[in-house]
This record gives sequence, structure tokens and C-alpha cells, in this order.
Amino acid sequence: MDFTAITAPAWRRFAKEYLLARLAPTLDEVAVLAHAYRTPLALTSCHQRLRALTGWLNWLTSHGVSSLDQVSQQHCDRYLNQRRARHDPDGNPVGPLGDYSVRLIAAVIIELAYYTELFTADRYPPGFLPWSGRSAWAVTGANPPGSNTTPVVRQQVLAPMLAATLYLVGTLAEPITLLRRGLAAHQDQVRALPGSHATPAALRVVLRRHESTGIPLEQVADHIVHGRLARGWADDDPLLAVNLHALARRTGRAKISNTTVQALRPAIEHTLRLVGVERPWGRDAPHVERADGAGPIRWTLPIDEADVRYLADHLFTACLLVTATVTGMRECELMELRTGCRRPPAEDTLDRHRLTGTLVKGQPLGGTRDEWVVIGEVDHAIAVAERLHRTERRDGDLLFGRFAFASRYQHLRSWVNGPAGRRLGLDPIPDDPVNPRMLRRTLAQELAYRPGGLLATKIHLKHVSVATTEGYAARPGGAQAKLLAEISEHETERNQQLILAEYRNHQQQIMPAGPGARDLTALFAHIDAELSAHAPIAPGVLDSDKHVINLLSKRAGTLHLGAANYCWFIDPARALCLTLAGTPTADKPLAGMCDSARCPQATHHPCHRDVWADTVTQATAFLGNLGRTHTAERARLRGELARAQRVLDAIDTASGSSTASDAESE
Repeated sequence: MDFTAITAPAWRRFAKEYLLARLAPTLDEVAVLAHAYRTPLALTSCHQRLRALTGWLNWLTSHGVSSLDQVSQQHCDRYLNQRRARHDPDGNPVGPLGDYSVRLIAAVIIELAYYTELFTADRYPPGFLPWSGRSAWAVTGANPPGSNTTPVVRQQVLAPMLAATLYLVGTLAEPITLLRRGLAAHQDQVRALPGSHATPAALRVVLRRHESTGIPLEQVADHIVHGRLARGWADDDPLLAVNLHALARRTGRAKISNTTVQALRPAIEHTLRLVGVERPWGRDAPHVERADGAGPIRWTLPIDEADVRYLADHLFTACLLVTATVTGMRECELMELRTGCRRPPAEDTLDRHRLTGTLVKGQPLGGTRDEWVVIGEVDHAIAVAERLHRTERRDGDLLFGRFAFASRYQHLRSWVNGPAGRRLGLDPIPDDPVNPRMLRRTLAQELAYRPGGLLATKIHLKHVSVATTEGYAARPGGAQAKLLAEISEHETERNQQLILAEYRNHQQQIMPAGPGARDLTALFAHIDAELSAHAPIAPGVLDSDKHVINLLSKRAGTLHLGAANYCWFIDPARALCLTLAGTPTADKPLAGMCDSARCPQATHHPCHRDVWADTVTQATAFLGNLGRTHTAERARLRGELARAQRVLDAIDTASGSSTASDAESE
């Protein structure tokens, strides 16, 4: 940090004391202060505060204030009003400053009063508290942030992105790694060659070998062709695209002279006409299955050295994306992962994979060691990234290190959407912004809204949910605990919106079905009566969504989603799944043992109709295909069909659309 920008030398020590207090709140001198902050700031935040503090102190200096005990509320107001606008280099206002920037300026001015007793160089006058203790948000008039405003990644973007990255990590990782390893070995051999020129006799031997084997000559990269054209080569020169130095390297020498090229030009052109020219890497690429299942194909066309490095970078980015998408790790946590972070599964953990890393946000300087429980796809992605590590692999080296996510993602997207991606059957990725914060929020919402579903049709969310929960149980204060808290917030919001939607359906005479329908309908009727009772007293108060959600919030807290029903887990003693499992005191239902047609706390709604209709269709088809000897299986399927048909009929009857079910049965 540069404190020399503060024009008054006496205040530089003051600025250092303030920032040290924000960086290390556990110091004895700071911890005893009543109003000091208890959470350490990140270095980036300290840089921002230093800029804001420098502006404040330099403004005071320019206005004749030589000591902080001369500062008054008038100084604070004047400075803040002046800083509300952005200025050009000549000092002319060019537009308003953003809310966050204005709030930060006010916050720094206020915070200096919180650490008055700590400062040794200078301090505000005794008892002075800018703006009488009001918060920076209140002073600036900006609205404090409410709910998380980070957008989620659209499914239309998430699905092809995750499909492409998993295809790279799963199918192409091995051939790309082998190709990159071969390139590294080749470059080592080239560096070891003597710097002398190849002789014409040795070159003629190499040319005859090409002619006898039919192996094409090596083609140079496009940028070398452009360089040759710029140096005066004719665009119809047969040797324009031929890698002449590659011929020299096959003789055991590093170079070929222009004199030798001109002398051997007829021989080289003759060989070129016989065998042609082709890029050197990936000529014998093995076949892999296309991503769209359209059959096997060579995983790459012949490419040059630069393309090999680009492919390795794309694979590295794919490993990063898979890890970020499926674990929800923050960007700072991804940067702190190190080679050797994979931990072998313990014998009693059902093959659970674990990663060790560092929790940074909200932690002391240097972070706190943490551990993530992850699924197999993430463990494999980390293993691939370790094999791609640019230096000789040593445990403890940064794995991903500092990365520019935006540029890496755009380069990968361009490759997926380009000829190579289309050739491999990869779906194009739309041009939406994507970053680790958005991926974390998307994962949290997916786990909350579709806990038993799939993440972009690729990753079983149930597996991710179990891994996250186990990570929380192992380290209750760790990063996965924070992710679980975010998921819980989304689940609460989801439940409130679902029960509100069912209440609105009730008002439209679209009723629930199932054994628990009577209790739910009675609750809705009670809410109607309560709203009606207040209407004459306060006719201007409407039953807004927020008001209704407040009335329904307790019941919303009992809602658990099933694939074909809603479970209102009000009384564990009445839960059929717990009774069957012999665990009547459990605090959550057992979705795998749910029999919603008989459980008194289960309801069926129109949104579940398709699931039951599919069950009826499949059971009917199976019955038609069974032979006469399968009597036991026929009896079981008939019972399942009758049960599903009863539920389907009940849903249609309760929702007032029984004709649809009648048409299906015909």
C-alpha cells in the first residue's frame, strides 16, 4: 500500500494505524475498543479504504485543516457533497458517483471516530461522531442491499457449458494430456539439438524417407505463413506452408540455411507433390464418441504446437469450471487450492471424496484451513488439473493460482462454439456472462428448488446435496456450512412461493388432493376467514402476497418436496415413512420410503399430474407386454396401476379437470 499519496506526512502514520486495525481486529489494542469492527478486511477492501481516506485527508489539508481535532460536521458535509459527483482532470463535474463509492467515503469518515482511542498521531476531537452516529447508508441516502442480487446462470447456458466441460474432463482429458506431454518432450529434444545447419546430403535422406513412408511434410502455423508473406515470399510459392526447420531437426540439426533451401528446392517440391503437407500434432488421433452420441470420430484434426497449448488451456479451464459449478467454491477459495489437495476416501465414508483448501472470506490474514466433501466428477477434474500443472508437480504448489476467469471462460466458449466443438457434437454456449459468484448462486438455487433433480441434465443433485451436508457435518463452521446456509435461504423462499401458489389455486377453486388435502384446505379456509375478518376494520389493507406469506410461513416451514407430491412434515408421529422405517422421532421425512397415496401428511397437486400420468402409461405398457407365466408380476403391476390411476383421478377431480383423465383412460 502506498501511503505517500497523503500530502501531510504526519497523517501517514495515522492512516497506517487505521488500516492495521481493520486488517487485524484481534490485536489486543483493537479488541478492547467498544465500536471496533470484529471482522478483518480483505487487502482489496483496504486498498479501497486507503484511496477514500487519502482523498479525505488531502481535502482537509487543502482547506487549511492541519490537525484532525479541528474537524467539524461542516467539513464532513462539504466534502461528501463535493464527492457525490465524478470530475474530469480539470475538476469539472461529469456525472454522479455511484452509491457504493459515496457510501465508502462516508463510511471511512465515520469509522475514524470508532478508533479514536487507538490513534497516536492524530484523532478527531473528543466526543465527535460524524453525522451523529448515523450509518453510511443513511447519510448517503442510498438503499442498503437487501436480498442477494447476483443473477443465476440460465439453464440454456448452464446445460451446454457443463456438458462441454464434463466432456473435456471425462473424454478428452487423456488424449489432450498425452499430446501435451509429447509436445513437452519434443521441445526438450529440440532445445538439446546442436545449433549448426543441416547438410544437403542429410536432408536428401530425410526427403527420401518421407517419400518411402508417405508421411506428409510438416506444415507451419498460420502466423509463420503471414510472416513469410510480409518478408516477400510469393503467395503461390509451394514451400510457403512447409516447415523447413522440421526437416533440419530430423537430421539432428536445429537449422537449415537459405542457401541449402534454394539448392534443394526442386527435391523438396518433388517430395511435397508426393506426400503433401499436414500439421504435425494429432495426426493419428484416436477415435472417441461424439458428445451428441452420433458415433465415433477422431478427437482432433491435425494441429500445430500453439493449438496443443490452447487445448491444454481449455482443458484446464474446464477443470476449473466443473469444480466451481459443482462445489460452489468462491473464487478466492479456488485460487487457494493446491496440488495434492485431494484426500483419499476413508474406509468408513462410502467412498466420499475430499479436498483440502483454505477458507479466505471473513477469516484472519492467511485464511483458515478447510475441507470440502465433493462428488467423483470434481475429484476427477482436480486430478486432471494436477496432471496439467505447468511446472513439475510438487504437492503444495498452487493448482489454479490467480486466474482471469472472464477471459478463460470466453476462450473456452469460443472453442466450443467453433469448428472443433461443432465437429465433436458439442452444443453452442450462448453469450451470457458467467462468473464464480453466479455459479455458486445457481448451485444453491438448484439444490433448494430441485433437490432430487439434475444439474443441467448431467450432475445428480442428490449426490451434491449429500456431499455438501456431510461437509457441513464434518466442519460446521466451514465453507460448505456457508453454502448450506445459502441453500436454506433459497429453500425458505421456495416453500413460501409454493404454498402461496397453492393458496391462490385454492381461491380459484383448484383444490389439492391426497390424504393431507383436508388439513391443507382447512388451513387455507382459516386464512380466508382471518383476512375477511380484518377487511371491514381496515378496508384499505389488501391481502398482498407478503401479508399472506406471513400468515402461511409456519406451514411453509414444514414443506418438503417429493417427486410426485408435497410432504407437509407437521407431526413426525403421523409420517408413514418414519413409521415404516421404525424411526418415529426423526426430524426429516424419508423421501425414498414415501407412499404419498397413504400418508396423512402428503398432498397431490396439478403440478404432479404428469408424474402420475406417466406412471399410468408405463404400467399399462408393461402389463401389455407381460407373458402369461408372470402372474406375480402382473398382480403387482395391476396394483400399482390402480393406485396411480386413483391418485390421477383425485388430482383431476380436485382441480376440476376430470375430463382430461377420462379422455386418457379411453
